[in-house]
Amino acid sequence: MPKIDSIQELINPNFTKPILINYTHKGIQKTWEAVHSHDSVSILLWHEEKEAFVIVKQLRATVLNKNKTNGYTHELCAGIVDKNLSHVQIAQEEILEECGFDVPLENIQKVSSYYTSVGISGAMQTLYFAKIDEGMKINDGGGLHDEEIEVLYIPTSQAKKFMFDESYQKTPGLIMAFYWFFDNQ
Repeated sequence: MPKIDSIQELINPNFTKPILINYTHKGIQKTWEAVHSHDSVSILLWHEEKEAFVIVKQLRATVLNKNKTNGYTHELCAGIVDKNLSHVQIAQEEILEECGFDVPLENIQKVSSYYTSVGISGAMQTLYFAKIDEGMKINDGGGLHDEEIEVLYIPTSQAKKFMFDESYQKTPGLIMAFYWFFDNQ
């Protein structure tokens, strides 16, 4: 069972940077503590032959820090925008790295962009959708280096129940993407 061993202040972080925002609103000077972080992409994958959503399960230290006993979250395939590539190219890379499917760029459809963690970072996430099949499967996925991503299949027939089953820790982006699917596909 994973556990938090210690927490320390970062001196030179790689992916986030604590900042103090000084701004004026209605003539009053104010401040807000925030974190500068990368924008990201997420991808709702729907497996045509299995009639199932393909999602990932992975350990999130921030959730473990809050929950103390379970830091595993159920999420869409996703990744940060940290390369000189288009968002859709990053989405394509993440699908292959995390889930093991090689999806042609033209099969990846943009759904929408929205802001996440608005109280702390205000990063933008772009949601994509792709239909996949076994012919696109190249490997088992699992992520790079030490990511330890587990690929899961949620049957479409069980997805609405899954969305509101609080025994599964999940992101609001996953729930929103499922709603989008049921309204648009």
